[in-house]
Amino acid sequence: MDFLFVLLFAGAVFGLCFLADKGFRKLFRSKPQHTTGLAVRAPKRNGTFGVIMMILGISALLFNQGSWLMLAGGGVILAAGVALGLHYLGFGIFYDADSFLVSGLFKKSVSYSFGDICSQQLYVITGGSIVIELQMKDGSTVHVQSNMDGAYPFLDAAFAGWCRLTGRDPENCPFHDPANSCWFPKTEDDSHAHSQE
Repeated sequence: MDFLFVLLFAGAVFGLCFLADKGFRKLFRSKPQHTTGLAVRAPKRNGTFGVIMMILGISALLFNQGSWLMLAGGGVILAAGVALGLHYLGFGIFYDADSFLVSGLFKKSVSYSFGDICSQQLYVITGGSIVIELQMKDGSTVHVQSNMDGAYPFLDAAFAGWCRLTGRDPENCPFHDPANSCWFPKTEDDSHAHSQE
């Protein structure tokens, strides 16, 4: 009986998350770049792990039988699941042929033209993932992590848009080497990829 309850509860949570994602898109994603279907998003596994952790956390809270350890552990797992879910729902880079929009859950969306990209810098982070940091004309940076869904198609589109908008010939861009995570000129002080823990 308990197993059936957990199964029904899990189905309800997945359904609610699906509806929340659809509602979130309609409420907060109405700009032209949002409607193209082209995006860089946190990996889907973040959303899945978030839902699983929420289910485990809520189950631990409901069935703790007076154990403070279960209560505290359930609370921590639930909070971690909510954080993963919010990150999955909130973060995204949405783009069209000429521009892109960086959206965060509690931040105002910022729009850039591909022509605003000046250079890039690479960072290798723990686990072997690569972060491509795009330096923008206004001094800001945009980070694209290689394990994000849609990262490489975005960078390819960004390079094509950058060449078109800045009048460059893609054939005359010797720095362009996607196999080595290079789409744009390197930042002047970036002679090699940096390592970050």
